[in-house]
Amino acid sequence: MAPDRVELRPDNTATADVQLPAVKSYTQATDEILDTLRVTKAWFAGLGVAVLCLLIGGAAWAYQIYMGLGVAGYRPPVMWGVYIITFVFWIGIGHAGTLISAILYLFRAGFRTTIYRCAEAMTVFAVMTAGLFPILHLGRPWKFFWLIPYPHWRLIWPQFKSPLVWDVFAVLTYLTVSATFLFIGLIPDLAVLRDRETHPVRKQIYGILSFGWRNSDREWRHFARAYLFLAAFSTPLVLSVHSVVSFDFAMANLPGWHTTIFPPYFVAGAIYSGMGMVFTIIIPVRRWFKLKRYVTINVLDAGAKLCLFTSLVVGCAYLTEFFVAWYSGSEIEQSYFWNRVFGQWWWAAWIMLTCNAILPLSLFSQRLRRNTTFLFTLSLWINLGMWYERFVIIVPSMSHEFEPWKWGPYAPTYIDWAILLGSFGWFSMWFLLFVKQLPVLAIAEVKEIVPPAMRYPHREPDPEGHSISPGLIGSYEVR
Repeated sequence: MAPDRVELRPDNTATADVQLPAVKSYTQATDEILDTLRVTKAWFAGLGVAVLCLLIGGAAWAYQIYMGLGVAGYRPPVMWGVYIITFVFWIGIGHAGTLISAILYLFRAGFRTTIYRCAEAMTVFAVMTAGLFPILHLGRPWKFFWLIPYPHWRLIWPQFKSPLVWDVFAVLTYLTVSATFLFIGLIPDLAVLRDRETHPVRKQIYGILSFGWRNSDREWRHFARAYLFLAAFSTPLVLSVHSVVSFDFAMANLPGWHTTIFPPYFVAGAIYSGMGMVFTIIIPVRRWFKLKRYVTINVLDAGAKLCLFTSLVVGCAYLTEFFVAWYSGSEIEQSYFWNRVFGQWWWAAWIMLTCNAILPLSLFSQRLRRNTTFLFTLSLWINLGMWYERFVIIVPSMSHEFEPWKWGPYAPTYIDWAILLGSFGWFSMWFLLFVKQLPVLAIAEVKEIVPPAMRYPHREPDPEGHSISPGLIGSYEVR
């Protein structure tokens, strides 16, 4: 993947303009974005690999159901392992979509426009992946509905003190709101697909999903208000959902867990890991679908700055943890953190510190922030580091508790690794299906940042004989 050329102003600063001067008209934007929906052999190959990984994970899970949870590497004292690590990892991945879609929308950050659709889809599929792991934790997964509080004639209710129940509430709430937010933003683009579609069945489906969108001023007014409301409603989820996930640990009286720093620590880590996954997805999409006119170097530069900021917050949280352990005067806490960094699990801790706190400091360099090859490589290290962060939080605490005679090792089995691989296959399968069914960029919002002088190369009337208002940026196209 060759790096893109860095264009600087004479004063050696990068331009912050979010407009798209290479896009000459609305029609060009619509045609080039919809061109990504063409099915190719490379896409089929990628889908085949994803399905193969999913089948490997599914076979491992079936074997675990037959043999019991013991094949998953659960051994006293470490009774939580790869499954809970991966659950927290995928929940964290899902938070960047809400951040980019909702919070940056409220702050009117222009660079979100061409990447938020990918981030929103990533959020939905990451939460769908995370939602599998509370079921994987169950010895009898076909009884998963016992975790859901619903009226029952036997008056049996879930144990609300159980973290599994908290996770069910967190996942279902976040999935519902994220999917709604994604769908509402898709409505104008579904209308474009409806107008372009020639197959009668697909055209009818798009017509139903677009709710008869006709691009009127009244529809845009209501759409803007609904989108603003959902953005404001979704914003607290970034703080609340992962805080609930952090309570799985913070409520337990174990060294390294029982601390008040976990909620903000988990939220910052979730945003950071989510931004890493955004780069892992958007840079190949930008290259393979020829979207460099839209996902510009300036957009990636701005996203890299956000990634750098969240990495500094995460690094500060690491230092705070060590300071609190030292300042507490608790021999148990001090022994635990010493063991984490220089003892039994030193290798995992240093992978975490290197990937999450040291390597991202390179983003202070503007040239590296604007090098797509470097950003993609760094994003892979970020994903690895954030998985190991959850490993370092969970495994050392359980293997190094209060009583020395309870200390013990932990070794994941091939079943753990197979199900981890299957989770990536599950996520990749849904994302690959998404990019070939729906626009990977928001057509309507991309048109907002087309330079005004280039929006209408030929001032022609619309089919009803009225001139097209420059304020309408929906599915009208100059033909």
